[in-house]
Amino acid sequence: MGEGQYRLADDVRERVNELDNQVVAAVDGDDEDAFHEAFEEMLDVIRKEGEHLGDEEIETSDVIVPPADTSMAEATAEFSGEGLIPD
Repeated sequence: MGEGQYRLADDVRERVNELDNQVVAAVDGDDEDAFHEAFEEMLDVIRKEGEHLGDEEIETSDVIVPPADTSMAEATAEFSGEGLIPD
């Protein structure tokens, strides 16, 4: 996201995964409105419910989330198959 790292609790990670699946479905269905809605909600959940790690705390990331200004065309490459978070 370009906003540093976040640690997600298991329940938050599950919600993010559900939203990731919605983003994949929107991209596969070429539904730009649904893509933006699900992607923005996913970012919002990460920001509000994830634990933002400070700059001094660097960990290996399981997932790298694209930046908030990702376009539908750019998302086609990122959100395909199993999405960002494999089921």
